[in-house]
Amino acid sequence: MGTTTSPMPAPRTEAQAEVPVSAGAPKRGIKWPVFGLCVVVTIAGGLGAASLVSQAGDRVQVLAVARDVPAGHTLEARDLVTASIAQDPALSPVRASQRGAIVGQRTAVDLRRGSLLTRSQLTAGGGVGDDKQLVGVELKRGQVPRDALAPGDRVLAVTIPADGEKTRDQAPESIKATVAAVGPADATGTVTVNLAVATTDGPILAAQAAAKQIALVREPRTGS
Repeated sequence: MGTTTSPMPAPRTEAQAEVPVSAGAPKRGIKWPVFGLCVVVTIAGGLGAASLVSQAGDRVQVLAVARDVPAGHTLEARDLVTASIAQDPALSPVRASQRGAIVGQRTAVDLRRGSLLTRSQLTAGGGVGDDKQLVGVELKRGQVPRDALAPGDRVLAVTIPADGEKTRDQAPESIKATVAAVGPADATGTVTVNLAVATTDGPILAAQAAAKQIALVREPRTGS
């Protein structure tokens, strides 16, 4: 009699944990302190950029030099132009609204074309020659000390013989003067010097200067 083999029971498996249908990838929590810091930095950067743009647009009208001006020169309207610059606390140029008060003042230093005008470049009070006559003398190379004159220097305007005139045995005549301004030398080395002299000497010096019979000797500065 044949035997029947009963089927082997299926192996039992542990029940798998049920996963909710709505469950997905685990979410990471937002670190709010770091996020807030990023927001603050972004806002600060935007405000800083806006401030720079605002400052760049905050422009003022100031006075600039229209042409080269020597020291001791009385400023004229044509010597100045108006420039627009960004306001900067590190700069102190003269405002364009003060042009009327600036014209007529004397310069304390040489001014260069394109530079901004400041109060420190102007003399306080009257300038050299305000109580004397002023004579412009054009001097060739050899008739004036090269790069050795400055406003305020005391000089002797010495009369030199005219072409063909014999040199006299006596000492040449001279006129005491004070340098009011020194112009820039041209390509030939010729320079114009404004000299302040006594009212009795002005006409004589002007005539000699027109005849090109003047040479300058600078007096010692020690004790002046």
